Amino acid sequence: MSLKLSILDQSAAGAGRGQDATIRQSLALAQKAEAWGYERFWVSEHHSHPSIVGTAPEVLMAAIAARTERIRLGSAGVMLPHYAPLKVAEQFRVLDALAPGRIDLGVGRAPGSDGRTAQLLNPDRSASERFPQQVMELQAWVSGRNLPVRHPGHNVFAYPQSDTVPAVWMLGSSDYGAQLAAHLGLPYAFAYFITDGQGADEALQIYRETFRPSAGLQKPYAALCVWALAADTDAEALHLFESRARWKMDRNLGRIGPLMPPVEAARDYSPAEQFALERMRDAALIGSAETVGRKLRQLAARLEVDELVVITWTHDPAAQDRSYELLAQEFALATHA
Repeated sequence: MSLKLSILDQSAAGAGRGQDATIRQSLALAQKAEAWGYERFWVSEHHSHPSIVGTAPEVLMAAIAARTERIRLGSAGVMLPHYAPLKVAEQFRVLDALAPGRIDLGVGRAPGSDGRTAQLLNPDRSASERFPQQVMELQAWVSGRNLPVRHPGHNVFAYPQSDTVPAVWMLGSSDYGAQLAAHLGLPYAFAYFITDGQGADEALQIYRETFRPSAGLQKPYAALCVWALAADTDAEALHLFESRARWKMDRNLGRIGPLMPPVEAARDYSPAEQFALERMRDAALIGSAETVGRKLRQLAARLEVDELVVITWTHDPAAQDRSYELLAQEFALATHA
């Protein structure tokens, strides 16, 4: 199986490090990802989130576009109900002009925030109900097609236009996104890291079985977004995982903050927390590059996906870099000087 490997970086905040430094780390990581041979580098959109400080993927993508040459760049994703599709199309047409043929426009329906923040971004509480219509409008404006005569956007175009266009992706963590991606003939990325795998089999099966070819895609193309961490040894990976594990445990109790250093994160747990932690460790895609590589290949084969998009959180940016470098070596990606 020819399996592509990519990165989704969420700009995860670390205790003791400025949030501005976190954004600059995302930029530096993208440049390294290109050198290591990754297929694409995606960034996410969250709002009023003390753990994830990437709020404007289109801005970060522009900075990355100016500093890279080969790697595809994308949003995972733009939370479309917050915005006017025409404006999003214009932003990504500009990005495509900066990095021709390298731009992915991943869209999602989720707010990427809490309800109060979502309402401040768009006071229209029913906006998400128009998501399918928004996506179809976005497709037309991104590709340069004219909207129907009776549509208010007829003869309105998103500029600049050129010989290349951004690739629209559907992101999702449920059957909803899978059905819409299949209906519109879009590539589909399932957020395995959000659901801990629940619903992945069903969503991907629906996507493949109901897919309708489109002008941009003749057959289904599915990616799986997974959380994984590789280190030089299984023991080191387990130690580094303490930061992510502590964050997940705290989040389940309503405490959300930056990643803690592993030593601080591995504080005493209650018996119930210890039980949950052990189950979390057993299910996690962590270990040496060989260990993680084996688990990733098995998962990709079982779910029959074309691509894996890897998310890695560590408190120390150097450990995150090392994880991605080790996986690039494990999967024998074509490196670039």
